[in-house]
Amino acid sequence: MLYVYRVTAGQESMIADLLNAKITKANPGIKSLIVSPYLKGYILVETESPIEAKTLVADMHHVKGVLAKPMQIEEIKELLESKPIEIIINKDDLIEVTSGPFKGEKAKVVRVDKEKEEVTVELVEVAVPIPVTIKKNAIKLIQGAENKSE
Repeated sequence: MLYVYRVTAGQESMIADLLNAKITKANPGIKSLIVSPYLKGYILVETESPIEAKTLVADMHHVKGVLAKPMQIEEIKELLESKPIEIIINKDDLIEVTSGPFKGEKAKVVRVDKEKEEVTVELVEVAVPIPVTIKKNAIKLIQGAENKSE
């Protein structure tokens, strides 16, 4: 069973670390602690015993309450599975670089290497366009080539 605790938003990881230390020291029958980026302000505790779940968070700062009913893990399965977001980048698309030395620069895609997950781009707002190869996860699509209206 999963017991869901409402905690101060932004303090989830810190509280989970404190709870983990408490579990290691006292060794209750807690199977897992779950902190999900999709559940801001909540920590999930997996255990079979509601008494152990309650004593675990007793006298803990930033723990505000508990949901009335425990949950089954099947109810939140989609929050626990990571799904890669597939962004389709094509030649002549307009992109923005989101990390690295060219962060914030706009560029036009010259070539896409799907195997290495890299794109070669030419920076738009520079005097001399220089081809730069960037990882696909370090860019954001601004405008597709088919949507361009120039």
